[in-house]
Amino acid sequence: MTKQVQRLDRVIIRFAGDSGDGMQLTGDRFTQETAAFGNDLSTLPNFPAEIRAPAGTLPGVSSFQLHFADHDILTPGDAPNVLVAMNPAALKANLGDLPRGADLIVNTDEFTKRNLAKVGYASNPVEDDALAEYRVHALPLTSMTVTALAGFEISKKDAERAKNMFALGLLSWLYHRPTEGTVSFLEKKFARKPAIMKANIAAFQAGWSYGETTEAFSVQYEIKPAEHEPGLYRNITGNVALAYGLVAAGEQSGLPIYLGSYPITPASDILHELSKHKRFGVRTFQAEDEIAAVGAALGASFGGSLGVTTTSGPGIALKSETIGLAVATELPLLVIDVQRAGPSTGMPTKTEQADLLQAMHGRNGEAPVPVIAPQSPSDCFDAALEAARIAVKYRTPVILLSDGYLANGSEPWKLPDVASLPKIEPSFAAPGQEDFQPFARDPETLARPWAIPGTAGLEHRIGGLEKADGSGNISYDPANHDRMTRLRQAKVEGIANDIAPLAVDDPSGVARVLVLGWGGTFGAISAGVRRVRANGGHVAQAHLRHLNPFPANLAEVLRSYDRVVVPEINLGQLALLLRGRFLVDVIGYNQVRGLPFKAEELQGVIQDVIDSE
Repeated sequence: MTKQVQRLDRVIIRFAGDSGDGMQLTGDRFTQETAAFGNDLSTLPNFPAEIRAPAGTLPGVSSFQLHFADHDILTPGDAPNVLVAMNPAALKANLGDLPRGADLIVNTDEFTKRNLAKVGYASNPVEDDALAEYRVHALPLTSMTVTALAGFEISKKDAERAKNMFALGLLSWLYHRPTEGTVSFLEKKFARKPAIMKANIAAFQAGWSYGETTEAFSVQYEIKPAEHEPGLYRNITGNVALAYGLVAAGEQSGLPIYLGSYPITPASDILHELSKHKRFGVRTFQAEDEIAAVGAALGASFGGSLGVTTTSGPGIALKSETIGLAVATELPLLVIDVQRAGPSTGMPTKTEQADLLQAMHGRNGEAPVPVIAPQSPSDCFDAALEAARIAVKYRTPVILLSDGYLANGSEPWKLPDVASLPKIEPSFAAPGQEDFQPFARDPETLARPWAIPGTAGLEHRIGGLEKADGSGNISYDPANHDRMTRLRQAKVEGIANDIAPLAVDDPSGVARVLVLGWGGTFGAISAGVRRVRANGGHVAQAHLRHLNPFPANLAEVLRSYDRVVVPEINLGQLALLLRGRFLVDVIGYNQVRGLPFKAEELQGVIQDVIDSE
């Protein structure tokens, strides 16, 4: 059967089903094939915190959204053009995001009276007119999968589980995705279970063949590869990019990387990834708790390694005493906080950026710590390198604020030229000194010497008690404590002279409104700004990577505009810091829904501010 091929410039697809339906795997495989094809892409996995949430219920819905295009894109998209709903709960949980005229592929086998009742449907929406404004494709995906696998020596339950592969095959046909990578993936994933492996491959191929032969789909869609800067690319998540950045930091500094970590959502994948790279001198330690993890990392730094600990907000609370110890001992330490929705356990699998004030001030005493934040999944690589550079050069703990959206989201990443990566010089104290001064300071950086324990002539006191300036002897002298406190603060403030000025994107040069963001809001802010400019509006944009210290020119930038809008996925934490530091009455836009901003809502916020000028 000859099918019409329609060319599109972009598509947003959302796979949704029960948390046991394999939607994350399905979305990930579609993403990998899309990346291999050469499209630009951005993803948004969204899943319950429970290992096995109640089947068929709204809290148990798991989804994966993918936005891919033939041009540069910045977000996973505001609303899906295509929704694959594997059960009534998935339909009800996601239907509100679906625009009129969107394609809706529904697994009718799961629309039983019991499943409909679980989510409050009085009647079957597939059979009445509730879905009249969408292009509905009602398909018995489960039974078609079972029929396709009738000749395989597997149970009916295992056959039903392969329905996600049938759906993946159908969508791969519909959007001209490659198939070889998925077949290879299934061969490796189920290598020890050949019957399951063959069945999943057959289900995937059956879904593809169904699209090719059925009259239910008369049109295929084609999205050409995007034009990228020449180079070698791979698809990467923020957590994997962070892990690679840490490996690169070890190579560029010549230091062994030591990760002390306790598993916590959404940071655990950094531990998983780093554990694969022992050949690069990376050692990983899964500790019994968060306190042991950071203590081990700081001990590794004392011993001459680059200590790293990874966690989320609840773990930062437990690690705060040891981070303060790192401030007092003035040793390099990387503390990676992959933020999630709180407080307490909160919503562990949902994103938020509400740990900024905790990172800035969440320790006893005056304990200043540099804070930096990546802006995209691939930028996590560069942010990790920058955090390591600052920690080593200035002998200080550094907090890196990622978030759940960046950690689990993915995008194409151009592999960097290793020769172009910045060198990091540890500059250990020279052995054999007659009068070693462990708290003497480099006049440029104010960093103290990094002395490896056991080195002849470098014996010195270490610990959390206040030290005398220079000698490092324990001191309770009031004047000395004042001086040491100010020196530690000055050391962090001086980093502002070692980072790039804040860059402002203001193409027209006549904008009176600036949108200032930080962290994972970059994509949505940039997309919102693009839309405003496309409609003739003038708006400037800037994005902060360094949050402590701020770039040296930030005050000048803020005072160059009549209005400054600060969108944050918190209740105004950066806005509070800016008002207090610079006395600028910034306009906060704040949401804490566990989801990233949508470009359309930010477009409206920005336009409203422009119109009020």
